[in-house]
Amino acid sequence: MGIEETVKPTRMELLNIKNRIKLAEKGYRLLKQKRDVLILEFFMILEKARDLRGMLNEQASRAYHALAIAEAYHGIFEVENAAMAVSRANNVEISVKNIMGVKVPDIKGKYMPKTPFQRGYGVLGTSAKIDEAASAFGECLYTVIELAKTENALLKLLREIEKTKRRVNALEFVVLPRLRRQAKYISMRLDEMERETFFTLKTIKGKIGSKSKTMVDDGG
Repeated sequence: MGIEETVKPTRMELLNIKNRIKLAEKGYRLLKQKRDVLILEFFMILEKARDLRGMLNEQASRAYHALAIAEAYHGIFEVENAAMAVSRANNVEISVKNIMGVKVPDIKGKYMPKTPFQRGYGVLGTSAKIDEAASAFGECLYTVIELAKTENALLKLLREIEKTKRRVNALEFVVLPRLRRQAKYISMRLDEMERETFFTLKTIKGKIGSKSKTMVDDGG
């Protein structure tokens, strides 16, 4: 469908399209700003995720090493019994954080060292070997929580960045060029119509002038 079939070449339509261009340009600028902020935030969080993953790898290595020592010292059965007796952690808070309209989970928790009694398995029948393994895995737990929160935020930000980029591209390469072509077409048609009107009026005026002169000559 050509431009001439989608717009009316009137001054009112031209004014309407110019207003739509201004609105689209404003939306384009705001979306570009949002996209840039989201990308900056994404890379900041990505760096944090890399650090957390490296930290988790180190913590997990220490934890499994401590577990192997505890199992060698006490046996797997006794270590499993101690693990089953551990009380549930409850010092984790979950809320929602808003990043440029993107809602991401904000999980807050900090590892707090516990005594064997606080963990739930006591000291009878256990030793520092089990306690060391429990402490090591406790540290891992909170790093896992922080990493999960961070990677979830990355996923949501990436989706929003892609969505925002599509909207920016649509405005830049489809909507704005189409509106500008329409405005240009209407301006050209209005100029043509003005020239046609001027030529028509000039022709009519010339004919009227000739007719008047003829009537004067006949009357003379």
